[in-house]
Amino acid sequence: MSTVETDKELSVYESMAARFDVAARKLNLEEGLTKYLRTPNREIIVHIPVALDNGQLEVFDGFRVQHSIARGPCKGGLRYGPNVTLDEIRGLAAEMTWKCAVVNIPFGGAKGGIICDPQKLSQGELERITRRYTAEILDWLGPERDVPAPDMNTNEQTMAWIMDTYSMHVRHTVTASVTGKPIDLGGSRGRKEATGRGCMIATDQALKRFGRQREQTRVIIQGFGNVGSQAARLMHEAGYKIIGVADINGGVFNAHGLDLPALLDFLKENQTVKGFPGGENIGTMEILEQDCEVLLPAATESVITSRNASRIKARILTEGANSPTSAPADDILFDRGVFVIPDILANAGGVTVSYFEWVQDRQGYFWPEGMVNERLKHIQVAAFNDVVRYGEKHNVNNRIAAYMLAIDRVAFTLKLRGIYA
Repeated sequence: MSTVETDKELSVYESMAARFDVAARKLNLEEGLTKYLRTPNREIIVHIPVALDNGQLEVFDGFRVQHSIARGPCKGGLRYGPNVTLDEIRGLAAEMTWKCAVVNIPFGGAKGGIICDPQKLSQGELERITRRYTAEILDWLGPERDVPAPDMNTNEQTMAWIMDTYSMHVRHTVTASVTGKPIDLGGSRGRKEATGRGCMIATDQALKRFGRQREQTRVIIQGFGNVGSQAARLMHEAGYKIIGVADINGGVFNAHGLDLPALLDFLKENQTVKGFPGGENIGTMEILEQDCEVLLPAATESVITSRNASRIKARILTEGANSPTSAPADDILFDRGVFVIPDILANAGGVTVSYFEWVQDRQGYFWPEGMVNERLKHIQVAAFNDVVRYGEKHNVNNRIAAYMLAIDRVAFTLKLRGIYA
C-alpha cells in the first residue's frame, strides 16, 4: 500500500505534508478544513543583533513557527544550528501539533530556531543571542500562548535565560513560561530522562505484541546525546542488550553486548563514544544497517531514506529523533515488515513531561519522580494502544495511523470551536 507517491527524498516539511495529505484523504476531511490544518497559525522571523566578545556586531536570523492553538497553547523546542531553516522549523512545528494530539495533552505545536554555530560561540554570546531572540518574540510567548523547551544545541541553561528575560519584561517570575528548566527554577523531576524513557515504554509495548522478552532483544542506538544516552542507560538497566551506539563522530559495535556503565564513563571523559575499547569501531550511518531487533535513531532528521531503508535489518524501529525517516522510506520499511513506532508517538515522552512541568509550575506544587514516571507510562501506553488500534481499524501502517488519530482529534476540536470571523 503506497503512502507517498514520490521517488525523491523530501525535506522535513515535505515529508510531514505528504503524510498529512495521505491521512487527511483517508479521514475524508473536507478541503477547507484540510487547508486550515495544513497551514501554520503564525510564522515569525526575527533578525537578532548581538555584540560578540571581540566587539564585532553580528546579526543572526531566528524563527518561531506556531502551527496550531486549537487545543491549547503552542508547545515546542528551540534549536540552534548553522543549518536551521524556516522550512525545517515549519515542518517540526506541525509535527509538534500532531505529537501533542497523539498523546492527548492540551497543547498545539510550535518550533523555534536560530541560525548560528554554538560550537563557535562563547557562553556569554549564546546568552545575549537567547535573550534578544526572546525579547523580539515576547508578545507571542507565555504560559497561555507559547511555551518553548530545549531542542538541538539548547539546554536547561538556555531555558533559564528565556524564563528570566520573559519574567523581567512582565515584572514577575513566570516559571511556566518555558519547560525543560533546572529543577531549582521550577523544572520537573524526570524531565531529563523523559524522552528516552518514553522510547523504552513504547518499545516495551511493541515487544509484548511480538511475545519477546527484553533479555532476548538486541538494541542499536544512533545518536548519543540526551535522548540516546538516557534511552541506552534505562534500557540496559531494564535488561535489554545494547550492542551498538554511535554519535556524530562515529560508533562502537559489540554483538555480545556493550558494557554500558563503562561506555557512559568513557563518553563523559571523551565527549564521544568513538574509540571506546569495548567493541569495534563503526561508522555513524553504517551502524543503522547492522542486525538487531530494535533500532533507535535518536540523532537528527532523515537518516533513514529510500537509499538505505532496504538495508535496515531491525524488526522494530523506535524513532527517538524528530523525523529520522523520510516519507519515501516509509513504504519500503512497511513492505519489509518493520514495525515502526513513529516519532510523534515514540519520542512524545519529552513533551508529556514538559506538560507535567507546566502543570506543576501553574499549581506551585511539585510531584515526586515516581509519580512523574508513573503518569508518563500511563499516557504513553494509552497512546501506543490508540495508534495500533487505529492502524488495524483503517488498515494503515503505524505512522499514518498516528497522523490520522492526531488530525482527527485536532479537526474535531476545530469543528466544536467553529471559525471566528
